[in-house]
Amino acid sequence: MVQESNLNILHKSFGKIEFDPIDKTKKHIYQSDWKKTAIIHLDCDIHLYYSWFLKKRYNLILNEPLRNAHVTIISDRIDTEELIDKYIECKNKWNNKIVEFEYSVDIRSDGFHWWLPVTSVIGQQIRNDAMIGDPHFGFHLNIGNAMQPLMKQHSEYILGLIKSELPIS
Repeated sequence: MVQESNLNILHKSFGKIEFDPIDKTKKHIYQSDWKKTAIIHLDCDIHLYYSWFLKKRYNLILNEPLRNAHVTIISDRIDTEELIDKYIECKNKWNNKIVEFEYSVDIRSDGFHWWLPVTSVIGQQIRNDAMIGDPHFGFHLNIGNAMQPLMKQHSEYILGLIKSELPIS
């Protein structure tokens, strides 16, 4: 599930671009002066669908993403006048537009976060137009994360088994 796949089958989906989504945490509020955010918001529960697979197969229970199903396009420090102007231009052009993206069903993880890889021509165009380059983590659809200490250990254990290609029963 987490390993590289030769099939690389991509599925098309659609979502609405949302610039400056509502802050959900104290960290979001604290960073809002310098950090700008834009997401492709999905009007579905695809994250719950893939989270169910992880629970069913590996008894891995994940916390849901704070902003539900979405693909992060921008989550960057934007604090110079030039970058702020570019960000506002992109916001005026793309906010609330429905866009297409593609995702792979090869679930990925770092042992804590679980996600689906995403490609987005429009997302990359927005980042280029905003002059902020490639995203640090690449485009992805967050399925959830293992927050509780025991579930984090279990998550890391499952990822280790998958990577080592040992049979999991």
